[in-house]
Amino acid sequence: MPEGPEIRRAADRLHEQLAGRRLESVWFAFPELAAEAESLVGREVTAVDSWGKALLTRFDDGRVLYSHNQLYGVWKLHDAEREPDTQRSLRVRLTAEGRSASLYSASDVSLWPAERLAEHPFLSRLGPDLLTHGVTPEQAMARLSEPRFVRRRLGGLLLDQAPFAGIGNYLRSEILFFAGLPPTARVVDLDGERLEGLAHTILAVTRQAYEQAGVTNRAEWAAAARRQGESRRLSRFAVFERDGRPCHACGTPVERLMVASRRLYRCPSCQPD
Repeated sequence: MPEGPEIRRAADRLHEQLAGRRLESVWFAFPELAAEAESLVGREVTAVDSWGKALLTRFDDGRVLYSHNQLYGVWKLHDAEREPDTQRSLRVRLTAEGRSASLYSASDVSLWPAERLAEHPFLSRLGPDLLTHGVTPEQAMARLSEPRFVRRRLGGLLLDQAPFAGIGNYLRSEILFFAGLPPTARVVDLDGERLEGLAHTILAVTRQAYEQAGVTNRAEWAAAARRQGESRRLSRFAVFERDGRPCHACGTPVERLMVASRRLYRCPSCQPD
């Protein structure tokens, strides 16, 4: 399932397709939204961004279209005169100045005033988005140090979207590896230097995954892995899905664990308990 970096890249593509343009037509499959469609015609799309795994399309009258792809939803971008070749069910179509964005197969779509967006039942449970909300290392440290988080094990905490939105399974494994921490570590167990390092790593790994289309590995390690015949799927990661293969840093075989009911990969030498 896509994580925060992939969702933010999808938001970027939607932004490029629609932002700065006025809507010529709007169509919703959902009856509760269909009544609002005509009121959006003529409105300008000001921005498209993301919060966790939700996409937020913002209009110049202060309304925001919330959409969540869940497991099967997908946005397709196309010319207004050219219908996408798909058997999926159309849920939303926005057309602005000859460009269209069509949402297929998603069921979680709603329209909100921007000032009430934080009341959304899903968004209200999320922490700040690591790519959208300008989180600084200092803010990340403060967030991790809140009483509700400080005694939880990092292997579970990083998947919980309450501290930060957007971290999923591959980011969790990669962040812990580059921070040199096992999944059993707790924030309360870390000294100031280790906590600062974790905060910087959370931001750096997430940002790299966004900028490099899912690549979190060091460039020299990835290049060496490709020279040995590894696929991009494997070479893009430092430890994720690399169980049984030697750690890029020390050569110890990477191990696979189940933590918080999800797969986690770590180097037992670089991330000792």
